[in-house]
Amino acid sequence: MLDLQPRTSVQPASAKDWLATQEKLRGDYSTCAADFSMAQDMGAYTAAEHDLWRRLFHRQSQVAQRFAASSFLAGMKNLEMPADRIPDFEDASRRLRQLTGWEIVAVPGLIPDDAFFRHLANRRFPVTVWIREEHEIDYLVEPDVFHDFFGHVPLLTQPIFADYLQEYGRKGEEAMAMGATKILARLFWYMVEFGLIRENGNIKAYGAGMLSSATETEFSVSSPKPQRLRFDLQRVMSTDFKIDAFQETYFVLDSYDELFAGMSRDFAPLYRQILAVPAIPARAIRAGDTIINIAA
Repeated sequence: MLDLQPRTSVQPASAKDWLATQEKLRGDYSTCAADFSMAQDMGAYTAAEHDLWRRLFHRQSQVAQRFAASSFLAGMKNLEMPADRIPDFEDASRRLRQLTGWEIVAVPGLIPDDAFFRHLANRRFPVTVWIREEHEIDYLVEPDVFHDFFGHVPLLTQPIFADYLQEYGRKGEEAMAMGATKILARLFWYMVEFGLIRENGNIKAYGAGMLSSATETEFSVSSPKPQRLRFDLQRVMSTDFKIDAFQETYFVLDSYDELFAGMSRDFAPLYRQILAVPAIPARAIRAGDTIINIAA
């Protein structure tokens, strides 16, 4: 299980103010640029850190073969993701530029909303440079290089999902101006970190939060405990989530085209409607929800 902080949340306007509010961030922010980018420095990784990547990769790639969406598996293949060492971001960026025009930006860890949105809007995906420690192999508070790279980067090789993430980033400025960053964060949480998709009648996982977890991938796809609801943009953006436990509700796509199509909507009226009422609890079922049952 990963106790991941959401990538976006309500935060102060300036980077200096934002850093001052953080009790303790794992990464070294002293050398990053104004946009929070930094050098990856492949030579700084130890043999033990590369070995930890190797073990995580071996475990999660086996999980992915059983439960991941075909688009995720195709992305792993397109990247030629190394199994025995932490990936070189520039090598991966060269492949991404050819496939979808994206690239990876090394960052020290969590970054402020405005920087995160701006990177996405310019087809740059922030990836944390450090890797978790041995005792955190199954429980992690902040996203590390394994979560960010293994979990997120494969789908950046898929054009429709890559386009969706860019449009998501472009929505950030308006969300911040309207005080609706948390609402937009729910869309990232449920549909990027913990999204499910139907393939040939089967539920498959594509979210980074589950695919970088030892146990939540199978739980999300196979367990009868969580709710699985048909994707609806406003429903997703209205629904609260938990960061320290398996999700109680997952939303299921028929295709990534649905996500991209949703970005063509004017979000301002949605924000006003959602801000005017309490968030829907994570476990709630509402009139109009379409429940998706899994095969027994």
